[in-house]
Amino acid sequence: MTAAFQPKITSAENAVKKIKSGDRVFVHSVSMAPQSLVNAMCLRNNELKDVEVIHIHTEGPAPYTNPEISGSFRHNACFVGSNARKAVQNGNADYIPIFLSEIPLLFRRGILPIDVALLMVTPPDKHGYCSLGSSVDVTLGALDSAKYIIAEINPQAPRSHGDGMIHISQIDELVEVDRPMEIVPRRTISPEEHKMGKYIAELVEDGATLQMGIGGVPDAVLSQLGNHKRLGIHTEMFSDGLIDLVEKGVVTGEDKKVLPHKITSCFVMGTQKVFDFLHDNPIVAMKDSAFTNDTAIIRKNPKVIAINSAIEIDLTGQICADSIGPKQFSGVGGQMDFIRGASLSEGGKPIIALSSSTKRGESKIVPFLKEGASVTTTRAHVHYIVTEFGVVNLYGKNLKQRAKALISIAHPDHQEALEKAAFERFNGY
Repeated sequence: MTAAFQPKITSAENAVKKIKSGDRVFVHSVSMAPQSLVNAMCLRNNELKDVEVIHIHTEGPAPYTNPEISGSFRHNACFVGSNARKAVQNGNADYIPIFLSEIPLLFRRGILPIDVALLMVTPPDKHGYCSLGSSVDVTLGALDSAKYIIAEINPQAPRSHGDGMIHISQIDELVEVDRPMEIVPRRTISPEEHKMGKYIAELVEDGATLQMGIGGVPDAVLSQLGNHKRLGIHTEMFSDGLIDLVEKGVVTGEDKKVLPHKITSCFVMGTQKVFDFLHDNPIVAMKDSAFTNDTAIIRKNPKVIAINSAIEIDLTGQICADSIGPKQFSGVGGQMDFIRGASLSEGGKPIIALSSSTKRGESKIVPFLKEGASVTTTRAHVHYIVTEFGVVNLYGKNLKQRAKALISIAHPDHQEALEKAAFERFNGY
């Protein structure tokens, strides 16, 4: 911090005094959630009423969802993470169904303008610029409309390259913290996920551009791409599983049309390993989600492979990926953004991967979606469906053909019941 910049440094308790009853407060995303500011805000529950807290997924505690302070704070989620899921399902918090690509527009167009933005940033560089670290995503849009900006400065936050910069002079109040990033441990890849990963890896051609998330299936796919060449990354997020492929020279991005030679993403989550990889790494371009998830931009890249998941799929191809019946589980996120972008890409392959059955042994391929279930991706948008029993492509298939294809990759224990349901539904099968 140079003498040219003299930001106001205060305590978290003093900083959040600017929040008033009725304000809309944005909280920085994923692992960049500023916990000291959030906690200090929630300790003012006796003074505040009707403060709307809005954000996408965050890691760490979300005390504003506690029912005992529900009159003071109301959570309005644009994506439901595990820390807010119970509150949304119990009716103590709300959910806005919206594509990740369009959330910044809610702020920029004044539909949901922000009164106060709570951030975590890196210390400023010699020019006075702080980095938004591992989460640029919808945060830039929130900052464009925010009337007041309060930030934690955390030297342990990774300094990222790309568009996630904010000048120290734009921040109204600063709070100094020094704490590790919230991490998400890597899961062990299950046998079913390993099989799905193998099937998907066989669909990936040299020179493809990948979009993937976090978890067993993406990690299983990435672990089996070691012999591929010239892969590119244009994704909404990435995690630890990508790093080995970059270090092996498999990911070069040389065939990409949009930001060639760059790993393009809008947020990063995982273990400390991925934050260390991100820190001051010019190969990674962190962008606004309105850019990373724009279908018109995604489709410009060649052979886009979009790998997404589902909770259940019906026999016509309707995908439910964000609710269990009427209970909200996650959010629309970027699935449709990338499914559509991949389908319009030259040589692209949109992929939905799901295990054939739940932990209880219930089939995830079903005659009808559960009552109240949301349709995340329509049957007109789906192409490749993958389970541990194989791959089918529903594109161009009629309803009966789709049912037959999906039943072929269902768990054998459920195939007979599904065939009967298909016969009854389609008046012959």
